[in-house]
Amino acid sequence: MALKIRAQEKKILVGPNKGQYAYVAQVELYSALSQSKVLEEAALSCGVNKSVLAAAWEGLGHVINRWATEGHSVPIPGLGTMRFAVNSKAVEDVNMVASSLITTRKIIFTPSVDVKKALKEAAISITCYDRNGKEVKRVNSGDSGEIEDPE
Repeated sequence: MALKIRAQEKKILVGPNKGQYAYVAQVELYSALSQSKVLEEAALSCGVNKSVLAAAWEGLGHVINRWATEGHSVPIPGLGTMRFAVNSKAVEDVNMVASSLITTRKIIFTPSVDVKKALKEAAISITCYDRNGKEVKRVNSGDSGEIEDPE
């Protein structure tokens, strides 16, 4: 496993460095895989018919959805667990408690120990681009940290 990172020079819009340019790094998304492609690969790896896997996939999706919306932390096979959560404002008076205090609804994913280990051990490849999109540097996780000439 290797992570490709894109560090793009961007103008900071908020915070103490507002108005300054800085390199903002994020993982490059290779592509969004279709459900059909995932089922096809899973069928090949386990020898189960794709249509059987598709039915199981739909069934699991319904169960995970139902349990997660009831407040359970639900296991996602081979990955970890997921649950729904909220952020809310705090009030001192119980009479002020209302659903309007909810500021954010979110999904929390907690990776398994194996997934955390794989991510920690993953090689990193960073490509840096200036504000005009020109490549200015490449860095790999095995590098000494010295600046390389992209030429």
